[in-house]
Amino acid sequence: MKTLLRAGVLSLSLAALAPAALAQTIPGPATSAADTMFRATTLNLSAVGEVDVAPDMATISLGVQTEAPTAQAAMQANARQMSSVMAALNRAGIEGRDIQTSNLNLSAQYDYVQNEPPRLRGYQASNQVTVKVRDLTRLGAAVDATVNAGANQINSISFGLSDPSKAENEARLAAVRNLQAKAELYARATGYRVGRLVTLSEGAGYSVPMPPMPYMAMARAEGMKDSTPVSAGEMTVRVDLSGLYELTR
Repeated sequence: MKTLLRAGVLSLSLAALAPAALAQTIPGPATSAADTMFRATTLNLSAVGEVDVAPDMATISLGVQTEAPTAQAAMQANARQMSSVMAALNRAGIEGRDIQTSNLNLSAQYDYVQNEPPRLRGYQASNQVTVKVRDLTRLGAAVDATVNAGANQINSISFGLSDPSKAENEARLAAVRNLQAKAELYARATGYRVGRLVTLSEGAGYSVPMPPMPYMAMARAEGMKDSTPVSAGEMTVRVDLSGLYELTR
């Protein structure tokens, strides 16, 4: 697993200490946190931590599209074909919990001829499912099985992590190291020393996989041994941090 450090957006705020006379105009025995911050010399920074990691799961969008003269016939043909696809996925080792219907559609189909009213040609039924493949060694075989069983639409494939927590924690550590190094650098450059870290906040961590790509597949003849080659590559897990440091002379 490779760790990458990238600089984030930063801002430097150097404010002179308020004169003692001004301090005496503030009522009350206690000084607010905001007032204390504005009396100090502070450094406000942001940093990014990233790790590249190989994905361990994939999500495929696939389905069946059928046409028939009547709506009922189109839906019945689609149901038979999709049942075969579901059975093929089960035989390929995909559990039922990892197969979810994502779209079901029935629409009339018309032929259009210039200067004539539209003519009903029939009906088109479409059933799309989202499939999670948790064992990437089965991915190519699972795709081939669905095509051989009647799937005629394979729309996209994307990769991810079943448990991203380890990669996210590594990205957090990288972001903290980067943030601290930047604070030390800017403190030295401006003639200060880092006194203490006042606040630290984390943005929403996220993964940056390869974007979903159209997945093209052609039905294979029964008995072919080679499965569709699929390359998972690497994905990037990223965490953004921002911190406020107090500087001293």
